[in-house]
Amino acid sequence: MSQTALQIAPDADPPTRYHYAVIRRAIDLIDTRADDPPSLEDLATEMRMSPAHFQRTFSAWAGVSPKRFGQYLTLGHAKALLRERFTLLETAASTGLSGTGRLHDLFLRWEAMSPGDYAAGGGGLAIRYGWLDGPFGEMLAMATERGLCGLSFAAETGRDAALADMGARWPAARLVEEPSAIAPFAESLGEMRGEARLHLIGGPFQIKVWEALMRIPSGHVTTYGEIAGAIGNPGAVRAVGTAIGRNPVAWLIPCHRALRKSGGLGGYHWGLPVKRAMLAWESGRAEAARA
Repeated sequence: MSQTALQIAPDADPPTRYHYAVIRRAIDLIDTRADDPPSLEDLATEMRMSPAHFQRTFSAWAGVSPKRFGQYLTLGHAKALLRERFTLLETAASTGLSGTGRLHDLFLRWEAMSPGDYAAGGGGLAIRYGWLDGPFGEMLAMATERGLCGLSFAAETGRDAALADMGARWPAARLVEEPSAIAPFAESLGEMRGEARLHLIGGPFQIKVWEALMRIPSGHVTTYGEIAGAIGNPGAVRAVGTAIGRNPVAWLIPCHRALRKSGGLGGYHWGLPVKRAMLAWESGRAEAARA
């Protein structure tokens, strides 16, 4: 087994599921009116809120105004991120993960399961799970006695599909719904400070990819090819993409920050609307921190 520690900055006090439900509807409206962006009044009316209340709610979640956030949602934003906030992973550990712009620090300590244990499909493991509110809707959190082993979003897939998907990754493990066992992790995630322990359950190649993802700072992106090179397999771009899609700990292992070299978003296991919202949210938070 291996152990590594890292400080990261998810960058904000996560709002509640209610906030994201409002914002998700606003995003849909912004998308349908891309050629004629809706005004603040239009958005507020659609959300059945006063313009002032909607502006406060949206800005509290995104860090920027609805108009500015709409610019971050455009397809061209991913290309702009690659131009302006591209991370070279070999230097990220020494430069990208430091600075005074962070609002909060979360100390991640992770331990990788041995290849033999992974091959056993989680046999002998008890995995406890519960549901949490997060900045991008409801989240499923799963943990072994060693740490958080799963974190996924249910906004696009629904609870049943999210639980079935995550449970199928460790078919021989015993799943137990036990929200109290998740409470310590919920506290760390809610405050975005303190220590969060991760127990990474995956094959050796997958673990390498996930470790590389954790070197991408909030508000920055990299490419699948850059990750392949950083783990010493420059020709394994397709395999890297598959490993990214199998990332079991969404958000904290930031697979949403990996883009295609062309600037395309690529896929996202928990739904592209969530990935787009995450990238735009992090950009808004980075802008707010600089203000």
